[in-house]
Amino acid sequence: MKITRSTKLSLKPCTAEKHVELRRILDEYGRVVNGFISLFWDACPCKAKLLKPVVDSVDSWFSARLRKVAAREAIDMVRACRKRDGEQAVKPVHGGKRMCVSSSVAELQIPKSTSEFDRWLHMQSIGGVIIDLPVRLHKHYHRLAARGRRVESYIIAQSSVQLCFEIETGSKREVKTAIGVDTGIKALASLSTGEQLGTDIETCIHRITRCKRGSEGQKKARRALRQRIDETARDVAGKADLVVVENLKGICHKTKVKRRLTQNMRRSVGSWNVRYWLERLQSRTEDNRVVFRSVPPQHTSSTCPACGHSDRSNRVARVFLCRACGHTDDADINAAKNILSRLLSGPYGAGFKASLRGSGCTTSAL
Repeated sequence: MKITRSTKLSLKPCTAEKHVELRRILDEYGRVVNGFISLFWDACPCKAKLLKPVVDSVDSWFSARLRKVAAREAIDMVRACRKRDGEQAVKPVHGGKRMCVSSSVAELQIPKSTSEFDRWLHMQSIGGVIIDLPVRLHKHYHRLAARGRRVESYIIAQSSVQLCFEIETGSKREVKTAIGVDTGIKALASLSTGEQLGTDIETCIHRITRCKRGSEGQKKARRALRQRIDETARDVAGKADLVVVENLKGICHKTKVKRRLTQNMRRSVGSWNVRYWLERLQSRTEDNRVVFRSVPPQHTSSTCPACGHSDRSNRVARVFLCRACGHTDDADINAAKNILSRLLSGPYGAGFKASLRGSGCTTSAL
C-alpha cells in the first residue's frame, strides 16, 4: 500500500526583500486564480482544453506556464465547490496565501557555496522573476526521505514550503483483533475492550478556553493538546489490526440552529478539533498497516449492546443503564462496543467476520 505524507520547511531564513517579493508573487497568483474562477464558473472546461487562448484570457505579468498552473487550480476549486454544494454553490475565492506548483516552476536545490542553509528553493518561469529562498531541513524531513520518494511538487506559502513523500508500507495486516473507538471529552479514546486513553484531554481543553483568544498562552496550550492527541493516536493504532470509529464529519455544522450540541459543548469541540484527531488516528493506522473504518454515529451512546433497546434515557451522564434488560456499563465504553458491532454486523464488516471468529475473538467479547 502506498501512502502520502507531507512536511513543512520554514522560510524564516529569507531576507525581508525576498519576503516582500514572495508576497507580491502570492498576491498576483491569487488574483489570477480568481480571474480564472470567474471565467470558468458558468462553464468549467477540462484541463486538457487549457490551450494558449484560454490561458491568455486573464491578463497578468506571470509567464504562460504559471498562468496555466493557476488555471488548473481554479478548475479544481470550481469542481470541488460544485460537487460539494450543487446548485447552492457560491463562487469560491482564492486568498493568495499559497500556491501549488510543480518542478517546472520550483525546485529544491543543494547550495554550492554556503553552509548556512541546507537547500535553496529555486523559483523560475514566473515572468521575468527568479528568486532563491533558503530553507533548512529537519528531523521530520529526513525521516520521511529515508522511508519514501519525494514528489516533485510544492505548496508555497509566505512562511513555509510544504513537500510530499510517497511511502510504500506493504499490504494491510491480516485482521485478527478489532476494536471500536468512541471519541469523547472525558476520555479522548474509549475502546470496546474497556480501556480508556487520553483521560487528561478535558484538562487540556479547559486550559485553552481559559486563555485569551489568540494569545501566546493559548497557542502553547493548543500545541500541547495536539501533542497529546498525537500520542493517543499512536497508542490506539497499536492496539489491534482493525480500528473502527464514528464518522463525525460536520459535527459542528449548524449545531446552534439544530440544537444538536450545547454552547459549552460547541466551544469544547471547536477547541480540540475532532477532525485533527481522526486524521491523526487514520494516519497512524496507515503507518502501522492497520485497517481503519468508520460507521454512522447515530444512537451509539443510547443503544444497549446486549438487547438492542435504544432510548435516550438509557444514558445518564457517564453511566449507561438499559431500561429494558438492566445492562450497565460506562457510557463511552458502551458506545465503543456499539461502534464495533455496527461495522461487524453491517455490510462493510462481512469480510472481517470469518477472520475474527478464527482467532477466537467475538463482538460481545470486544
